[in-house]
Amino acid sequence: MIENLSVSYGAVPALENIALATSCGNRVALIGPNGAGKSTLLKAIAGLVPRRSGTIQWRGTAVNKWSREFAYLPQREEVDWSFPITVRGLVEMGRYPHLGLWKRYRAADDQAVDRALETLAIADLHDRQICELSGGQQQRAFLARALSQEAHVLLFDEPFTGLDHNASESLAALLSDLSEEGRLIISSHHDLDSAPALFNQTLLLNRSQLSFGPTTEVLTPDSIQQAFAV
Repeated sequence: MIENLSVSYGAVPALENIALATSCGNRVALIGPNGAGKSTLLKAIAGLVPRRSGTIQWRGTAVNKWSREFAYLPQREEVDWSFPITVRGLVEMGRYPHLGLWKRYRAADDQAVDRALETLAIADLHDRQICELSGGQQQRAFLARALSQEAHVLLFDEPFTGLDHNASESLAALLSDLSEEGRLIISSHHDLDSAPALFNQTLLLNRSQLSFGPTTEVLTPDSIQQAFAV
């Protein structure tokens, strides 16, 4: 649950009075024009940018900083794909929040990484460098990192951008499976035509909240015109 969330960058307001209540098993789209605050909202939920005001609650408990229950996947252009790390090394990063004082991997950590690789069907790519992967495989690798973290809230920033048709269909099926398993997915999205098939709830915003609810009820011609009017 989010109540009265506002974020500013210095003196410049980025988000004003965002409020929504959703639950596990839902797929929530954040839709609005460029600069509407979609990425900022995801980062605020993830604890990566400070809030000016407002509260976030998860399972009845206030979330005041980063939580390992939340996994954030940035836009692909924000990732340094030349960084020398293998697929398994990337997925193992999802276990860091679970490691003890000495930061030593245990059998349970290895098992969580193995499960994530198998679930995303990339176990055969475990020793490949991430720079060698296709766009769809890169998205799967980052999803596997989130699964190995055992997060229940998955925060995606434009995950379909740059993917071809087959990779987009594969990712859509994965998101559906993850929500059916009980995870909450919150994702920025720019394609209005595909949103109803991908997301059952939508938050329409343009720095402030315009509408939130079932996607087919939120994305009406009048509301879209209001949000994207220049």
